[in-house]
Amino acid sequence: MREQPQLGSMIKGQVFDGFLLVRQAQQRTSSNGGKYLDMTLCDISGEVNAKMWDGLTAPPAAAQVIRLRGMMLEYNGRPQLRVDKMRPSVESDDVDMSALAPCAPRPASEMLDEILNRVDAFADHELKDLVLMRLEECGDKLSYYPAASKLHHAERAGLLHHTSTMLRGAAAICEIYPNLDADLLAAGVILHDLCKITEMEADQIGVVSDYTAQGMLIGHLVQGVAELDRCGRKLKVRPELLMMLEHMILSHHDLPEYGSPKPPMFPEAEVLHVLDLLDARMFEMQRELKNAPPGGFTERIWSLERKLYRRKERAEAN
Repeated sequence: MREQPQLGSMIKGQVFDGFLLVRQAQQRTSSNGGKYLDMTLCDISGEVNAKMWDGLTAPPAAAQVIRLRGMMLEYNGRPQLRVDKMRPSVESDDVDMSALAPCAPRPASEMLDEILNRVDAFADHELKDLVLMRLEECGDKLSYYPAASKLHHAERAGLLHHTSTMLRGAAAICEIYPNLDADLLAAGVILHDLCKITEMEADQIGVVSDYTAQGMLIGHLVQGVAELDRCGRKLKVRPELLMMLEHMILSHHDLPEYGSPKPPMFPEAEVLHVLDLLDARMFEMQRELKNAPPGGFTERIWSLERKLYRRKERAEAN
């Protein structure tokens, strides 16, 4: 996708010619009876209200990428984009989604293949069948769902990003601690956050609009245990294996104040918790440090309860 101005830096009178994402769009009626489109459009830098005064154009669907030409204006002291022409994007446009919304750094299909290949390597067929059943039930949502609404991995395919990164960490830790059951740990990594897809309402861009009733009243830990128990009983998985996996899901937040009624009570459950915390914090730290000057500090990050220091450029290796 060729360079285009970012919404967050545009000024009044500047022409926009490029691609944007549709947050919402409705056809409305003006005071003189004419039809117009009222839209919220966005890119990675922010969002803007947009108007198209052509009453014949149908409103584009939410989460659709559109190509448009228009001009940045101002209404009641706020930026407003006047859209003169627009059309849906097509495959040949080769749109860079990462310029329009936060996206995982790897293709969703690549990350999902990595996860499925790890499951295929499980020696325990009951474990393999159980994890595959849960993945299949999640369906296409895995290709775009974020892992959170605002914090770690709040991006398109963020759930796969979080899971695949943790799988790599689990493999490395199992080399250092060979007493761990590598397949059990990998299964816990894959299963632990799957019910994020029922906890949150997210569009195909990976943006969360709200939490579901299930998410508010039950949460992904308890719902994850319930869904796994249902599948385990259907597949007649041996009770101890099912119980250990359920405990791993239930305990991966470690403390009651973070949602876990039980702390991790065997090694694989403890490692799952540590990997989850580590990956979440590394993601948040990397994101925040991008905005800090070298040799300076970030603003205080409420989720980490601290500021972060960004080191000056590393010395080149000889």
